[in-house]
Amino acid sequence: MARTKCTEVDRRKDTKEATRFKDIYCCSQESAGNRRSEEASPLPPRNRSPSLVSSSEIRKYQKGTELLIRKMPFQRLVREIAQLHKSDLRFKSHAILALQEAAEAYLVGLFEDTNLCAIHAKRVTIMPKDVHLATRIRGERH
Repeated sequence: MARTKCTEVDRRKDTKEATRFKDIYCCSQESAGNRRSEEASPLPPRNRSPSLVSSSEIRKYQKGTELLIRKMPFQRLVREIAQLHKSDLRFKSHAILALQEAAEAYLVGLFEDTNLCAIHAKRVTIMPKDVHLATRIRGERH
């Protein structure tokens, strides 16, 4: 297949220049009756930057109320910790669900405080020292 000037659009960023380039070279070569629709030949999808992906994930998880930790791994962890204290314990499903809700609420709050500590240090990346500072300010750690 011969290369055409339409492939140049793929290499350019989505700007006014690229749109003008596409209008001049791609659409003018085709007659009005034979123009391809956007659905018939879409341009290859562009890679989204990590900041856009992370901000859309943040919005998605802030809107939802579903649990973020999978149920079975959390249940195994609870049973493993309970085995250390007493063997042959049974748990109702609602009890494990309540523990999971509380654990996730605690972790979300901790990460919010950790993020504030990182922002206070003029960083956007959280670090272990931010977690230590947040737990120390909360009074949970001695």
